[in-house]
Amino acid sequence: MSLPIMAKATAVWLVDNTTISFKQIADFCGLHELEVQGIADGDVAAGVKGFDPIANNQLTEDEIERAQSNPLHKLKLKFNASAQGEEKRRGPRYTPLSKRQDRPASILWLVKFHPELADSQIARLVGTTKPTIQAIRERTHWNIANIQPIDPVALGLCKQSELDAAVQKAAAKKAKEGESLSDDERRKLLSTEQSLESDAEPRIPTAIEGLESFTLGQDYHPEEREKQYDADSFFNLPESDSDDEGEDDDNDNDEADKDR
Repeated sequence: MSLPIMAKATAVWLVDNTTISFKQIADFCGLHELEVQGIADGDVAAGVKGFDPIANNQLTEDEIERAQSNPLHKLKLKFNASAQGEEKRRGPRYTPLSKRQDRPASILWLVKFHPELADSQIARLVGTTKPTIQAIRERTHWNIANIQPIDPVALGLCKQSELDAAVQKAAAKKAKEGESLSDDERRKLLSTEQSLESDAEPRIPTAIEGLESFTLGQDYHPEEREKQYDADSFFNLPESDSDDEGEDDDNDNDEADKDR
């Protein structure tokens, strides 16, 4: 149910100028019944000026009369044709002044982790302009050296559901155009709920991490693996002239003794 503008001020006017029950006023203005009773007692909305719903095209006199005569009647907001479509306002999202300095960080995060998003989607998510997005993409922004990527959801610039919807839409468009997605891009398409419910991927033990792509060098020949070795092959040393060298040493010693 749609609520009237300036709901609390409208409730003040209805309490002061009608005999409608507190429950009816609370339901119409989106307040608690005790809050409306506090308005009647002067404990709530002290100093708030009443807002006439009849003069401001929100209620009709007939609707108020029906509510006064029947305590079970629920007030209905008057149809206003000029107000239709106001909730679907076009253009970039409004960003409060206190959060506008966070937009470059959120743009850098979206460009880095969701490159499939178009500039128009990023502009709608964080309320920025395409030249700013292009400057951050090309790293020509005047403050690019000091910008750190931060999730726009964490900054309060958009909702997680809005980000997930934009990513899913970009993925569908990319798939329709025939472009394949990498594993990293496919994992990014999961919503928050899906990523939290999914099982953890098995990880390689630290002791053998980095060896999954290990290959032998080019000097390795498979036929060497089939070569058989026995114990004798290791102890059969090649023949040498050690015995002849020993005899020569003995002859030299005998000649030396004769000279003495």
